[in-house]
Amino acid sequence: MMTLALYRLDPGARMRPAIRALPACALAASLLTGAAPAAAGPDRPEAVTAQAPSPAPAPRVLRRAPRSVTPPGRLPEVELTPGLLYELLAAEIAGQRGAASLALGKYLELAQRTRDPRIAQRAVEIAFYERNNEKALEAARLWVAADPDNLDARQAIAGLLVAAGLGEEAYPHLERLLAAEGTNVAEAFIQFNRLLARSSDRKATLSIVQRLAARHPDVAEAHGAVAQAAANAGEDDLAIREARRAAKLKPEWEFPALLAAQLLAKRSTAEATEELRAYLAVNPSSSEARMAFARSLVSEKKYAEARTEFQRIEKQFPNNPDVLYALGLLALDAKDYASAESSLTRLLGQNPRDPNLVQLYLGQVAEEQRQYDLARERYRKIDVGNQFMAAQSRIARTYARQGRIAEGRAHLQGLVPVNNEQRVQIIMAEAQLLREANQNREAFEVLEKGLERLPNHVDLLYDFAMAAEKVSRMDLLEANLKKVIQLKPDHAHAYNALGYSLADRNERLAEARELIEKALKIAPDDAMIIDSMGWVLYRLGDLPRALELLTRAYGLMPDAEIGAHLGEVLWKLGRVADAERIWNEALARSPDNETLRATIRRLKP
Repeated sequence: MMTLALYRLDPGARMRPAIRALPACALAASLLTGAAPAAAGPDRPEAVTAQAPSPAPAPRVLRRAPRSVTPPGRLPEVELTPGLLYELLAAEIAGQRGAASLALGKYLELAQRTRDPRIAQRAVEIAFYERNNEKALEAARLWVAADPDNLDARQAIAGLLVAAGLGEEAYPHLERLLAAEGTNVAEAFIQFNRLLARSSDRKATLSIVQRLAARHPDVAEAHGAVAQAAANAGEDDLAIREARRAAKLKPEWEFPALLAAQLLAKRSTAEATEELRAYLAVNPSSSEARMAFARSLVSEKKYAEARTEFQRIEKQFPNNPDVLYALGLLALDAKDYASAESSLTRLLGQNPRDPNLVQLYLGQVAEEQRQYDLARERYRKIDVGNQFMAAQSRIARTYARQGRIAEGRAHLQGLVPVNNEQRVQIIMAEAQLLREANQNREAFEVLEKGLERLPNHVDLLYDFAMAAEKVSRMDLLEANLKKVIQLKPDHAHAYNALGYSLADRNERLAEARELIEKALKIAPDDAMIIDSMGWVLYRLGDLPRALELLTRAYGLMPDAEIGAHLGEVLWKLGRVADAERIWNEALARSPDNETLRATIRRLKP
């Protein structure tokens, strides 16, 4: 016999499935004696468990009493007639035999007829089991009407109203819960916010939370709830202000600092970093904030400081995979290959989410130390998954770095692609191999041949256009970039490449600017596109605006070509020392960059 699962409306926990059967005879007896029905528990031999998640959990409000129980004096006088007993038994047996919908209908009918809160509660429980929010709300309304002081009933109806998008109707119930004797107000605000986050009307939710919080100006969690609701509603400035108010009231609380930093990062990574730095100055042992701080430093490209922070976290959590991963990559970037090897090898022993990715970086560690045989050995361990093609490209590259271009090409040509995407990856990897060896004509021919088979593949077309520039086929560059734009109108880099190629040749500058402006609309924070806009403005003679944009681009990505452009504008503005400083910085990072060297030769003959 199947036992009907029900939901215990326990204020000490979310509406979790207690999955207990409440025999109709017990309910009937309670009606007869006026006592509240005992909730079935784990000591009941007939109780079984099942999986039936609640469709709309009630807010968890901590109170002194473990449950709300209707005092016998407030229960309706219901005569337990033979007919009523039969109906109760029939409803419960129907539920236990799997006809929960039939049981629900009968309990709803009985609740409407008797106005007994215990029968209404049972209807709510069965409706939850059936995942029928509409009927659950109908039953909850009856329950609250029959027993308005029952806080479990208030919890149930508040959750259901929010789930139904009726937040305003839920407000008085939430207010009543908040005002109940023994309520833990701070915890209540945290739970309310979780509940209200389910509402699709974020603006209305914010209004409700603000009204609830207004009566508790000295409760940090009240301001935290407003901050979260404001963030959900897209009111970032309000959210940051409220998060800071919460932090002022409760300086040790991590949540407001983390939320404020997350929102600040949208407009300024530096502001987010400083928000976390200030929090950690007062709370140095906060591991979550320190992890966020370290990641923020990475976003700012402050790799040395980020590495120091991750090393501090590692002392507390020596086997944390995220920390080991970050330390491995930061050490690799710093060319500290011994530390990178140590961190990544330890990470492999922690069952990381993507062991192939870790293996790929270990291969790179060996490759950067010119241990090409070891690098290939590590790359070959990646024989399946998302990193497979990257590993094959790296294998070919190790041959090329040894001057064995033919072997690298043979390795790529020997691969058997399983689909067109892999075929394109192989073609592009071979072309890149040839470009890095300054065999631009051969790279152009490889891509041209690939396009014969896949003439409308956007990535191949774009790569072929870039290769065409290297062999001075500007007609093909322009034609193929226009085709990319036609096939993929939101391809920011196609607009940018076409506009930049015109600006760099000092041709059709108005058209170049228009193309780059389109690229910026699609990717406003892309450093290369910002550089292109700065460069076209320089060509148009707007040096102040060009300097502003090129400075921003260089700050986002200190690339050698951006450095060449920024230095040239500074030079033309008469800021010779600043120009030379930028060029020297860029040369230190990329001593072989031809664009940078050509710029310096041209301006400093």
